[in-house]
Amino acid sequence: MSQNSSYARELSQNTGQMGVPVTIIDGQTVIGFDRKRLEQIISQARPSFGASIADAARISVNTGSALKSGAYIGGVKPGSTAGRAGLAAGDIITGLNQRHIENAGDFEQAVSDLKKGDHLSIVFLRGGKALTAEGVLN
Repeated sequence: MSQNSSYARELSQNTGQMGVPVTIIDGQTVIGFDRKRLEQIISQARPSFGASIADAARISVNTGSALKSGAYIGGVKPGSTAGRAGLAAGDIITGLNQRHIENAGDFEQAVSDLKKGDHLSIVFLRGGKALTAEGVLN
């Protein structure tokens, strides 16, 4: 704070606090390092797809398959957006809401552009067959 006195004044006016760390997320203030509270706020603020994702090209190198693009699903959290949409480990997402998904980064960017409650149209491969699924981001 000593390097930016205007931020220090703003922090003091908004929170009544002069100490650090003070974290403000979506208008909610957390004073000190309260990991449980920070994780709670972040989970409420950020949409969650509920699947572990990797580059399909990286997986295909390890398995010897010819697949070159997509977002490989390594696991799905039960009750999550991915789980309710019927996705499973081993599926490869190639499209999300009419966006081509080339890799895990593309998928993460596509999801980060959405907000909770948005409708999802997912194109994916399972056993070499192209399938579609619908869902709502939670």
